[in-house]
Amino acid sequence: MLNTVTLLIGITLMYSTPFVFGALGGVISERSGVMNIGIEGMMTVGAFIGATIGYYTGSPFIGVIGAAAVSGLMAALHAMAAVTFKADQTISGCAINLLGPGLALFFCRLAFDGATMSMPVENKIPKIFGNNASGILANLNVSVLTIIALVVTFCMWFLLYKTKWGLRICAVGEQPAAADTLGINVYRVRYLCVIVSGMLAGIAGASITLDIVAQFTPTAVAGQGFIALAAVIFGKWKPVGTYCACLIFGLAQALTVVLGGGAIAIPSALLAMLPYVLTIVILILFVGKSVAPKADGVAYEKGKR
Repeated sequence: MLNTVTLLIGITLMYSTPFVFGALGGVISERSGVMNIGIEGMMTVGAFIGATIGYYTGSPFIGVIGAAAVSGLMAALHAMAAVTFKADQTISGCAINLLGPGLALFFCRLAFDGATMSMPVENKIPKIFGNNASGILANLNVSVLTIIALVVTFCMWFLLYKTKWGLRICAVGEQPAAADTLGINVYRVRYLCVIVSGMLAGIAGASITLDIVAQFTPTAVAGQGFIALAAVIFGKWKPVGTYCACLIFGLAQALTVVLGGGAIAIPSALLAMLPYVLTIVILILFVGKSVAPKADGVAYEKGKR
């Protein structure tokens, strides 16, 4: 029984890591007033870049850095459309979600002789207790990225609520015109936040292909970016609340693994549906009670009130 519980906790932490990075990306972007539903596409690109660089360099950490950089560039495109050209942020995010998987698949064929999936990455993200851990430690063993995700959550909480930079971000997301009159560059703040959002989404994707499945496939991300956005809503656009929501979604993923190998025969199709059904249920129950930043999704025009 104890082994089952610790195994469930370990798998929950592992599967929640991509959600945490992706959701925190959504938090920082939407706190500044830019809706970023392109997290899914950015995660897909990050998953491909991370696996490809990790395979060719043999270093998973270089893969993570590369994934963050390339996904950050994709986010800059979204920022350009949403902030500079004041395009509809939902449409721009949808475009990123369509563009990301297409680019990942195209370059995957170029990098791996026409294959639609990458070669397996031999050197994955290191585990906290090492690969030789046994017993309960083996069940609880999580990767370095899982701990980094927790640290990033605390850092974002500290940034938003304990620093002047965080106050500026929140001001831009709530009352951009008022923030502008105080000398805050609304466009610069939003650009930076969206780019950071993309970098976090890239790390989220890389954590999948460098820690969980060890290679890129067209279905590696499979809607996890949208689940991360649901966690943002469930967490009420707050870092700590969002982190807790990600743990719940991670638990749903973990249950599909643990129950799938149990004594009771549960159809695999039903287990695979569990995380997505939970997402829909949570959105139905909490979306009306969660209040987004007032200027979230609203393009800002200087001088217009």
